[in-house]
Amino acid sequence: MKNVSEERNRPAARQPAGPAASAPAHDEQRGTRNRVARSILDHGPSTAAELALRLELTQAAVRRHLDALVAEGVVEPREKRVYGARGRGRPAKAFALTDCGRDAFDQAYDDLAADALRWIARSAGGGAEGEAAVAAFARARLAAQAEGYREAVESADPEARTEALAKALTADGYAATARSAPNPQLGEQLCQHHCPVVHVAEQYPQFCEAETEVFSRLLGTHVQRLATIAHGDGVCTTFVPKAGAGKAAHRTGGRTPQTTTASASTAGRNPA
Repeated sequence: MKNVSEERNRPAARQPAGPAASAPAHDEQRGTRNRVARSILDHGPSTAAELALRLELTQAAVRRHLDALVAEGVVEPREKRVYGARGRGRPAKAFALTDCGRDAFDQAYDDLAADALRWIARSAGGGAEGEAAVAAFARARLAAQAEGYREAVESADPEARTEALAKALTADGYAATARSAPNPQLGEQLCQHHCPVVHVAEQYPQFCEAETEVFSRLLGTHVQRLATIAHGDGVCTTFVPKAGAGKAAHRTGGRTPQTTTASASTAGRNPA
């Protein structure tokens, strides 16, 4: 028969693990959850299946993390946009970052920037003059920013310039990608999955307008802004037409999206 005192004097390590021992597991869960959120930031609204493939996790694990992120207000489910004929069954849900979720990624100096722009508008007299002054500032800022992209774009082959611009934007924190438009014969889409100045652009769409004008000059063609994060869309999307896209549309019976640099009434807003 064992001595009871020997049982009582066994090392504490043999006792069940307490709350402190669960901390590493909690940190690991939080780290994976952050990877899920970051993947949505980098790639735009994503389904559980897409995230699982991208992060090499099971769909069940991804769904658990998504449920937690939804509960925290970091992401929200949306109906995934489908091009062409829709298959049977319910469409997959895509998960997009909320404003709260975006705030966790590099949203710095928003209040300071907005205050400075309000001061510029007031100093110019407010009203139309104030809006014009803010627009002039936005164009000057974006023009200076574009100089950092010009060499990368102009040194690329013409068919690779949208991709080169996407890479340059990514280096500046925009998490940009280039992909074929739903009709590849017509052109490409430049997608920015993150906007470091989104809160300012929500108040001053002149920044979206100026950015669209810069893209047009850099790529040497008129472009069309289809969606913006500042307007509430999941991704800033700009249509970049291919040379001869109008002829291709005529041959295939398709329609060419209206391609124009954004006007003050439409840029930064989702077209009706």
